[in-house]
Amino acid sequence: MKKFAILLLILMLGKVSFCADVAPVEQEKIIQENVPSSIVLTGNLVFDWLDISQVERDAVIEKYKNELFTEDTVYKYKKKEFRSEYSDYLKDKDYKRHYRLVSEGVKETDTENLCGFYYKDNLLISYAVQYKNDLRTVYYYDALGKLRYIDKFSENYPNFPYISKQYRANGTLVSAIYFISHDMQYMYESDKKFKGAWYKDKMYDRHAKQTLTRTNW
Repeated sequence: MKKFAILLLILMLGKVSFCADVAPVEQEKIIQENVPSSIVLTGNLVFDWLDISQVERDAVIEKYKNELFTEDTVYKYKKKEFRSEYSDYLKDKDYKRHYRLVSEGVKETDTENLCGFYYKDNLLISYAVQYKNDLRTVYYYDALGKLRYIDKFSENYPNFPYISKQYRANGTLVSAIYFISHDMQYMYESDKKFKGAWYKDKMYDRHAKQTLTRTNW
């Protein structure tokens, strides 16, 4: 059961922008200090994670860690304040409809974006809702409509690059992700430990070893 829960969390974290179904936007060239020239990104991502040296990968990892974890980062909100802020979302009042729609493969309605997470491809065990009047927040619920996680996006979302930070329903930071593009993200745990670099459906660790594959890319 523990392994299953961890797998579910990885799937949820691996592609938070999936819920929004946002198409990539053209990026301006990004040139930052200490980032190898082979990793410089333009509108189309150049993925050289497997080819560059370990020193270069470590420099990239450190760069995005510093981008994600600043003095303003909140690692733990006061539970009472956090739950008060999201009191209207602690229980999905429309969970039966959402569960049915997601089960039927519906990804969008007039007011919301939806996505589901499945066990063995056929059992819907969790779903996410992103309301179109607040695209910077995604709510993750279990099958009974109980809030489990919240994704909070940076102000420039959905324009790349943007940042996502995920919190448990008690206000504790779970992870932080730097979204370079639709295809490429850098993921870190709440203790700033590098989790991996996602490229499309595959995750690679700091040594360029493939560690995970996701099905919702």
